[in-house]
Amino acid sequence: MTVRTTIKNALPKSLLGRALLIIVTPLILLQVVSGLIFYETHWDKISYRLARSVAGDVSAIVQLVTEDPSEEGRERAAALAGRNMDMFVTFLPGAILSNKAKAPANDLEDMLDGSMQSFVVKPYRLDSESSDRNVIIDVQLADGVLRVTTTRKRLFSTTVYVFVIWMVGTSLILFGVATIFMRNQVKPIRRLARAAENFGKGRDVSEFKPEGATEVRQAAQAFMAMRERIQRQIKQRTDMLSGVSHDLRTPLTRMKLQLAMLKNVNGIEDLSADVSEMEHMLEGYLAFARGEGTEKPAPTDLGMLLEDVVGQIRRRGRPIDLHLEDKLNLPLRPNAFKRCVTNLVENAARYGQHVSVRAGQRGDAIEITVDDDGPGIPEDKRAEVFRPFFRLDDSRNPETGGVGLGLTIARDVVRSHGGEIVLSESPAGGLRGRIRLPL
Repeated sequence: MTVRTTIKNALPKSLLGRALLIIVTPLILLQVVSGLIFYETHWDKISYRLARSVAGDVSAIVQLVTEDPSEEGRERAAALAGRNMDMFVTFLPGAILSNKAKAPANDLEDMLDGSMQSFVVKPYRLDSESSDRNVIIDVQLADGVLRVTTTRKRLFSTTVYVFVIWMVGTSLILFGVATIFMRNQVKPIRRLARAAENFGKGRDVSEFKPEGATEVRQAAQAFMAMRERIQRQIKQRTDMLSGVSHDLRTPLTRMKLQLAMLKNVNGIEDLSADVSEMEHMLEGYLAFARGEGTEKPAPTDLGMLLEDVVGQIRRRGRPIDLHLEDKLNLPLRPNAFKRCVTNLVENAARYGQHVSVRAGQRGDAIEITVDDDGPGIPEDKRAEVFRPFFRLDDSRNPETGGVGLGLTIARDVVRSHGGEIVLSESPAGGLRGRIRLPL
């Protein structure tokens, strides 16, 4: 896996996540740069000056004690340090500092150590770990150790807390405002996506209205225009096919009546068979037209629909097993979908001795499988059988089949519901038709 692929997989997939990333990334970079600038121009310099101030005061106390080493002189120096320098001074007579070098334990000691070297020429020892609030500075004198205790506040600027609080606080406020704003901007896009998905599933989207930013409104208006064009084209195609089929039934009916009146005419049976075949074809065309009709989706109990379809075919003497895993309810155009399942089950019952129908939920979709033990369909022909008027000559008997529209109607109905239908080999050795409908 390349670095580019790793980064791509780590990035958020949603528009909201990516938009927030675009906002947050510069914000984080700005905070990092601000922090570096603050440390370089403020924190470092202020800390250095505070350390020099403490070191200077310690140097002044050491000088006072050195100039007047008497008990009274040390008391005056201690009083001056406590009154004016916020330091507590004690004297440890006879004490000697260790000669062992001690490295600064932290940044505070390191900064103070550098300043002490500039102001105090005598041996000293720093201790900032014995107390959480104070720093102890021991200076070696001729007759003992001068101990100076001062608060950490003299070596630490509270502005760092103010800076961090303001930086983090304003960042969180900006991030919250950006999240609310971007969420409101993404909502119209999500509504558009849901409307497109529902339209693809054949559901009503008449209540959808363009909203949001200008670009989102343009996309929504383009979707609505596309929806109207598609619906108009489907209606025109359906009306044309339905009208032609209906108009042809009138002359066919007259022909059947005239043939019924003719008797003992040579070839009358063949002509009657041709007329019956034409009528059968017209019924197929009308069924195809009705498959693309204007039936509205409605909440449907799929189990009852399948039981009705299977019951009708069972009454013709065909053994069919039906297994429903759960109670299945979803929006369907019931008449169109019933015609679709009927075509698929009748196909299986026509060519197989045993048919099995199963329905259940698989993840975020409902699957319906129809298995038979018939001759099946060659793998290289399974895509072609969905073409209108296509009929197999080898694996299926054309005399028992229709006009080649059954599977075409079934696929069109399933696709109008946003689903898909595929053919594969059945475990029983015949053909398996699997319908998958998204929830």
